[in-house]
Amino acid sequence: MCAIDWFNGRRTPDADTTLTGALLGLNLGSTAPMLFRSLLESTVFGARAIIERFREEGISVKNVVAIGGISRKSPLVMQMCADVFNMPVKVAKCDQACALGGAMFAAVAAGVFPDIKAAMAAMGAGFDLVYTPDPANVPVYESLYQRYLHNGKMLEKSAVR
Repeated sequence: MCAIDWFNGRRTPDADTTLTGALLGLNLGSTAPMLFRSLLESTVFGARAIIERFREEGISVKNVVAIGGISRKSPLVMQMCADVFNMPVKVAKCDQACALGGAMFAAVAAGVFPDIKAAMAAMGAGFDLVYTPDPANVPVYESLYQRYLHNGKMLEKSAVR
């Protein structure tokens, strides 16, 4: 089963609000857990497309830092991210990571620290968990990701505008 998660249009990269989502490969044997997993995979594949765009534009991405509820509540999603991205996914220890980052930049702007690296070293909370790719899952997800991309292109070509 393959889901294309464009139910609210395709988002980043290549945003197009006219596109619609799809569930492909459903049959009478499809179960709710299978559908749920395909939707999770689709969301993670969409995130990988963003990472791939960064790389295409020359921005190095070596790991991902996850913050917020899902990163703390769903080991399934976090491990899926590590496997699909084929890189470590670190879960920030701080519950208010965005606010802490803002405080770090404010400390640099106020002259408390000379640069953001120094502020991070002094103020950073570290990580609770690090999910690493499972070598057995990486090629499986690579194949599924390529199918996701292929199905997305077909869906885009068939869109009524």
